[in-house]
Amino acid sequence: MNFDRNVGRLRPWLLAALVILSGALLAPAAQAASFQPLEIVTKSGVHVFSVEMATTEQEKETGLMYRKELADGKGMLFDFSPEQEVSMWMKNTYISLDMIFIRADGRILRIAESTEPLSTKIIPSRGLAKGVLEVIAGTAQKYGIQPGDRVAHPLFNGR
Repeated sequence: MNFDRNVGRLRPWLLAALVILSGALLAPAAQAASFQPLEIVTKSGVHVFSVEMATTEQEKETGLMYRKELADGKGMLFDFSPEQEVSMWMKNTYISLDMIFIRADGRILRIAESTEPLSTKIIPSRGLAKGVLEVIAGTAQKYGIQPGDRVAHPLFNGR
């Protein structure tokens, strides 16, 4: 009799533990992201970011969609190898971003600052780009990031 009462008390706890455990196990699979350091060398110094890589078609199509926040110093780097004309948009993206278009040599080609959330307006690279770095809006201005600045990351000429 005591045993049954104890099992009855354990069931809600076990159920809660299973729900938490399954959530913890499934969450990483849903967002299987690898984070890497990326540096941008500007006139004001070197600025280091932790970037999530978007390399597969699915990752590039989804990007930062549906996210409600993006911390300063974090971002997403899209790999568009080989270098090509790139077009982005903000569909289903709730936070304003700075989009930094980067050439194969690691030089910043163009910056689209403070993009409009949820917009389907096309944001073009206006030249050949190998990567696009998305960071929270205001980052380029805050750190003095400008076209011509150098990005150091293995995606760009193995750096």
